Amino acid sequence: MFLVVLVLAGALTVPLLGGRLSALANVPVRLGWTLFAALALQVVSIYAPGLPRPARIALGVASYPVAGVFVAANRRLPGVPLVAVGAALNLVAILANGGVMPATPSALATAGLPLETPGYRNSAAVADPRLAFLGDVFAIPRAWPFANVFSIGDVLIAAGVIWSIHRLCGSRLRPRGSRSGG
Repeated sequence: MFLVVLVLAGALTVPLLGGRLSALANVPVRLGWTLFAALALQVVSIYAPGLPRPARIALGVASYPVAGVFVAANRRLPGVPLVAVGAALNLVAILANGGVMPATPSALATAGLPLETPGYRNSAAVADPRLAFLGDVFAIPRAWPFANVFSIGDVLIAAGVIWSIHRLCGSRLRPRGSRSGG
C-alpha cells in the first residue's frame, strides 16, 4: 500500500509542475499484462485463504521474474532502470531470508504492527536476518495514515515510477536552466 499511495501522491504533483497526466495514455508500454500477472501473484501469495506457507513463498518469489519481464521490455522508459534496481534489492533480501522480507522490530513497533503473527506475512521480524539493511527498516508511524514498514528497495521503486510519470508527462522536475540529462 505504501508504494501505491506514494506513487499516486507523486502523480498528483504532475499538473502542479506543468505536466499532463493524459500523456500517459500515449506511452508505448510493452507486455503490460506481465505487470498485472506479477501483482496477481503477490496478492494471491498474501491473501489467499488456506494456502500453505511454501506455496505463498513460491508465488511471492515467482512474481519477481514475471515483473522482470515487464521491466526488461520497458527498460528504455525513464525511471524503469531505477525500478529494476529497487526490485532486485527487495528480491535479494527476500531470497536471503527464506522467502520473507525481513523487518526490524523497531520499524514494526513504530508502524504499530505486531512483531509476531500467526500464519504467513510477506514482511516480518526474522530471527538472525541476512542483509537486514535491505529489509523493511523504515516505517510510517502508526499515528499517520497508511502506517507500514518499507525498504530502500521500495523507496527506489517508488522514485523510479514517480520519475517515469513526471518525465513521460512533461513536468518540470528540474529547475529551469538545468543542463543535466535524464
